[in-house]
Amino acid sequence: MARYTGAVCRQCRREGQKLFLKGERCYSDKCAFARRSFVPGQHGAGQMRKKVSEYGLQLRAKQKAKRYYGVLESQFAHYFDMAERKSGMTGENLLRILESRLDNVVYRAGFAMSRKEARQLVLHRHFTVNGKTVNIPSYLLSAGDKVEVKTTDSAKLKECAEKNASRPVPGWMTKDLEKMSVVVDKLPDRADIDFDVAEHLIVELYSK
Repeated sequence: MARYTGAVCRQCRREGQKLFLKGERCYSDKCAFARRSFVPGQHGAGQMRKKVSEYGLQLRAKQKAKRYYGVLESQFAHYFDMAERKSGMTGENLLRILESRLDNVVYRAGFAMSRKEARQLVLHRHFTVNGKTVNIPSYLLSAGDKVEVKTTDSAKLKECAEKNASRPVPGWMTKDLEKMSVVVDKLPDRADIDFDVAEHLIVELYSK
């Protein structure tokens, strides 16, 4: 399975904002972006962020979304094709698809410290969807689907859930901390998604 194996924190620095790719570390003083917010590279500290062209803005919007959700290029393009075929605004459809991935829902529910950790937990068969074990992080959930922790006595999952107990759960899902489960009440609207990205720039890029 293809995956990004490079330094993670440099991705936040490249995009100029926190993407929360390293879980708990991103909320602490150890966050690399908080300490070095300049662009990565040998001469990054001495460089000012240059004026970006229209194409550059579109590319950065796409790269930011890919990195935030942990999706590689071919899969991201596939999601865009799916979004384009649906009724409604393509950019909002794209974000809705990305949000409905199983690994993202596990992370949003607070059962993992990061989306990367959520993908690993899903791959290790720690979750069921509507009572059936699913080990595909990219599995797309629908309204009414119920995601449950398969083994509720897992120390790792309990620790994550306790650490994230105060983290707000998105309004489009209902979490039951005692039963370690979450129900997707509906697929999110754009207002429900707190990711700061100009999705119309992604649409413009793929429409060329």
